[in-house]
Amino acid sequence: MWRVELHAHTVYSPDSLVSLEDFLTACRRKGLDRVAVTDHNTIEGALRLKERAPDLIIVGEEIRAREGEVLAYFIERGIPKGLPLEETIGRIREQGGVVALPHPCDRARGSAVGREIAEAVLPLVDAVEIFNARCVFPGDNACAAALATRFGKPGFSGSDAHTLWELGRAWTALPPFEDAAGFLQALRQARPTRRLSPFWVHLLSTWAKWRRARGGI
Repeated sequence: MWRVELHAHTVYSPDSLVSLEDFLTACRRKGLDRVAVTDHNTIEGALRLKERAPDLIIVGEEIRAREGEVLAYFIERGIPKGLPLEETIGRIREQGGVVALPHPCDRARGSAVGREIAEAVLPLVDAVEIFNARCVFPGDNACAAALATRFGKPGFSGSDAHTLWELGRAWTALPPFEDAAGFLQALRQARPTRRLSPFWVHLLSTWAKWRRARGGI
C-alpha cells in the first residue's frame, strides 16, 4: 500500500508560504508515495511540481464553488472559482477528473459546503474526505464519515497541509495507481489514517495571509 497525501497546499495558495522546492523535499523526507497538490483555485503550483516530480505529484485543485469547496484530482486545466457547484463538478468531469468533497461538515469554515448541500450533491461525487486534520470539532469529521457511508462513497483522510510540518499528518493508504481510473479503483480500498493537527496551524495560515497582503513573499 502507498502512503498518499490527498490534500496539501503550497505558496500558490494565499494562506501558505511553502515554496515548491521545500514542498518536494518534505514529501520525499516523509516517505510519501503520492501527493495531491490542491491549491486554492489554481493548478499552477501543481503543474510546476508535476514537471519536477512526475512520479510523486497528482495535479489537483481545491475550488471555491458558489456553494462551497470541492476537490478535483487528475485535471489538466484550472477551474475558476465562483461557479455553481454542479457546474464546477461538470467541468471536472469534462477533463476526466475525480471529484471529492473536502471537510463537508466543518462548522468552523465558511468554505465548507455544509451537510444539507453535501447530501444534495453526493450522488455526483466520487469520494468524501472523511477525516481532515484541520477540523476543530471532532464531530465534523464523524459527520463526513457518516455521509460517505450513507451514500456509499469511498472515504479518505487529508492533512489539508498549509505548512511543511503538516504534510503527511493524515495520509491515506491506497493500492498503487497510475491514472484517474486507477485512483478511483484504489479509493475503494482506502485505509485512512486519523491524526489531528493542533489548533495553532490555523494561526500560521492567518500569518501567511498577513504577510502576503503586505508583500512579504
